[in-house]
Amino acid sequence: MARDNLSDILVFLAVARERSFTRAAAKLGMTQSALSHTIRALESRLGVRLLTRTTRSVSPTEAGERLLQNVGPRLEEIDAEIAAVSELGDTPSGTVRITATDHVIDNVLWPRLAAVLPRYPDIQVEISAEYRMVDVAAERFDIGVRWGDQVEKDMIAVRLTPDTQTMIVAAPAYFAHRPVPRCAQDLMKHDCIRLRLAGGGLYAWELRHDGADVETRVRGQFIFNGVYQMVGAALAGCGIAFVTEDMALAHVRAGRLVSVMADWCPKFPGLHAYYPSRRHASRALAVVLDAIRHNG
Repeated sequence: MARDNLSDILVFLAVARERSFTRAAAKLGMTQSALSHTIRALESRLGVRLLTRTTRSVSPTEAGERLLQNVGPRLEEIDAEIAAVSELGDTPSGTVRITATDHVIDNVLWPRLAAVLPRYPDIQVEISAEYRMVDVAAERFDIGVRWGDQVEKDMIAVRLTPDTQTMIVAAPAYFAHRPVPRCAQDLMKHDCIRLRLAGGGLYAWELRHDGADVETRVRGQFIFNGVYQMVGAALAGCGIAFVTEDMALAHVRAGRLVSVMADWCPKFPGLHAYYPSRRHASRALAVVLDAIRHNG
């Protein structure tokens, strides 16, 4: 294969996986015009169209899908073998890509990594903050971090935290002229601060009472797609929020928030790092996993 074909196919694979020239260009560090020129040149050399472009989306053609499904995994195998060869060096090296939510990055990953990685200057860590469930294999992440019950069974999972308590909270000012809710039905009479999921739906509060799960679709004026903003709105007296204890407990102890319906708040399975069982566990990956794992 011509060398320029190989490099251009890597560009095509990025666009096909991202379904977006904008996102692929950002990931590759290229301008969109350069990326478009590369794709056109590859299509011209191969004599076939690889991508269908509209004003709103990009998707592989039949030929492009074949290239994505058959060539993509083989290039990943080559990457894995090159990584394995680099492992024969004296020190761990390479890039480890992680996807997690912003709160997990700030409060779990970053403190642990910052304490360890200065000892390994040849390891680079790239962390992407997002709330959607990421297919780490398809999107070429080395590690994903999500709650234990969200991890697929075919993944290797490493526990990062103990099970996490949830809380229902609001500012004292919010309850100054409103009754304190005692049960899920009472929440229907309140302004609840809601979370917009990455897929577009609204998160239904996963409550638990007397041993039974109670999925509650609350209502309210404010909707956010991040937990920091939800806590901020609760602190401002704008409504009731359902969040994890680590987000709210310090505010409750300081009197800035009030905890209610504690007997309705379950524990979530602890956070886990997950990665494909078939992926080569490089020394760099092992260093990162060891740094972030739960040792309690």
